[in-house]
Amino acid sequence: MKKTHVIQGTLWVFIYLVLVSAPLVVLLIGRVPEGREFWRELSVALGFAGLAMMALQFVLTARFKWLKAPYGADIVYHFHRQISFVALLLILAHPLLLFVFSPQTLALLNLFSAPWRARAGVTAVILLLALIGASVWRKPLKIEYTNWRIWHGILATLVIALAITHVVLARHYLNTPWKQALWVTYGVFWVGLLIYVRILKPILLLRRPYEVESVTPERGNAWSLTVRPVGHAGMKFMPGQFAWITVLSSPFAEAEHPFSFSSSASQLAPLTFTIKELGDFTRQIKTLQPGQKVYVDGPFGHFSIDRHTHAEQFVFIAGGVGITPTMSMLRTMADRGDRRPVTLLYANKDWDSVIFREELDALKDRLNLNLVHVLEKPSTDWNGETGFVTRAVLGRHLPKASQPNSVEIFICGPQPMINAVENALTQLGVPFGDFHSERFDLV
Repeated sequence: MKKTHVIQGTLWVFIYLVLVSAPLVVLLIGRVPEGREFWRELSVALGFAGLAMMALQFVLTARFKWLKAPYGADIVYHFHRQISFVALLLILAHPLLLFVFSPQTLALLNLFSAPWRARAGVTAVILLLALIGASVWRKPLKIEYTNWRIWHGILATLVIALAITHVVLARHYLNTPWKQALWVTYGVFWVGLLIYVRILKPILLLRRPYEVESVTPERGNAWSLTVRPVGHAGMKFMPGQFAWITVLSSPFAEAEHPFSFSSSASQLAPLTFTIKELGDFTRQIKTLQPGQKVYVDGPFGHFSIDRHTHAEQFVFIAGGVGITPTMSMLRTMADRGDRRPVTLLYANKDWDSVIFREELDALKDRLNLNLVHVLEKPSTDWNGETGFVTRAVLGRHLPKASQPNSVEIFICGPQPMINAVENALTQLGVPFGDFHSERFDLV
């Protein structure tokens, strides 16, 4: 990782901690309401911290490139998911402490008789539980992705709006200009983010449209979607990055999906995304016709050889359609005339499922490429690696590093495969900083 990214990453962590703790600091400034016990003040402090975390969730999902640059989008989204549980626990601690030390406050749970401040707070907690529950169990509950995104945004907005209403109506901690200014600032900040994400960003995308140039069938039930910019030069990206694409809809609709570039980064246009047919949206890719409008929001991600220019050689470990970002990096290296040694271990179910099979063979003439196929169910005459990418397979094919950071390893594929490969690399003594994973579980 570049030194500038380390500095940026440390700075954003510091700013995040300041914003989360700001309500607690301001809470102590000025006159504190009289006759309030320590546990009551503690419950309020925990609630404030949880609310600040929830408000900042909008920042984490707003796709600010300068925010994600030090970490990568997958890390930021993973943090977004995990910190949601921390915020939930802090917010739940607020009423639970009240109920334990002051049982009469249980009456505030009655939405028909409780004061409006309590109604707003209780409703916010109920909606927050629904929000997190629907996100955690979206796949088991078979909630369609686009519908989930729409309701995720609606519920998140209602939670923050009702929580701030609860704070304002309670008024215990709005008794000084400092405290009023803090919550006004949080409110304006939150509304500004909504305007940017829901209005300004879609308008910007509308002004830089793309159109379908071709849809090409690939092996493994995948399709390569090639799009060309309309009225602009195109998009510069690093090989291995991804973008959110919207087809058959407007950027104002919650109908965008993340896909890696498979085309070479040496050209701004056209752009190609190779997409495996796995669900409702991906089934539509093959039906797209030349000339149809497409909107591309990107690039995003840190999974790229361009972030490791110091490397003497690279290892790519891909499973199935996880070859897509690797293909972008291989094509880019070939276009640049990059002759650094490359080892590709590519796992698939069978020989007919190997996406880009013929092109990968052809790339051996343009690259210093050692190509190793690993098949789960090979034919009887197969002489290559079989089963999965295990520690033994890695031990046979990983190049020896002359020194730390000289060999950079990139892993992309199904999550079970990534977990197994990471564990195997650790057992083989590969330094943690020398391998990088693209889990692509952003939603």
